[in-house]
Amino acid sequence: MTKVKICGITNLDDAIAACDAGADALGFVFAEEARRRNRYIEPERAEAIIAQLPPFVTTVAVCVNATLAELRAYLAFADLVQLCGEEDAGAYRPVADRALKVVHAGPGFSPGDWTNHPARAIVLDTQLPGTHGGSGVPCDWEAARTAAGLAKPVILAGGLTPENVAEAVRTVRPYAVDTSGGVEAAPGKKDHDRIRQFIRNAQSVLSVS
Repeated sequence: MTKVKICGITNLDDAIAACDAGADALGFVFAEEARRRNRYIEPERAEAIIAQLPPFVTTVAVCVNATLAELRAYLAFADLVQLCGEEDAGAYRPVADRALKVVHAGPGFSPGDWTNHPARAIVLDTQLPGTHGGSGVPCDWEAARTAAGLAKPVILAGGLTPENVAEAVRTVRPYAVDTSGGVEAAPGKKDHDRIRQFIRNAQSVLSVS
């Protein structure tokens, strides 16, 4: 069954609602650029929320070009780090066994571009100038489907909503799907009904990846 990550969690109420709806993972965004969409959360607040979550839910610190020291600090309270910037594989190799690497599937994308990354899995997101993610624009599903057929687990992101996630899963067959804005009531605040709809629709299609 396709795994589901709900990203952009900024408060305990939304975190608990996502867990209750069956989310496999929650993302907490520590990248400063997320302030523009009200999805930024201070690491200390995220740590306090994570301490109140039920077991068996994976927590992910979402970063852009964080230092190795910062990544290690985040991993003291989060399960994984998600690297959304221009991180060099060698720089984060010491924590690669607990890292997800974002790759942007845009013009000229080749699945082979990310084979040298030591991360546990690849997050395929949309390639747009001036942003490292959270654009709300779907990525190239055909390119993503090619990538999902290779060995490393693929997490599909970019513009996923309750309305299109089932089609995305049928087309791409990813290991997991990742949404943030697609389940918001307002920037930084989740719509709990849409979270439930998203998870239900994502898991209505069996993934073979």
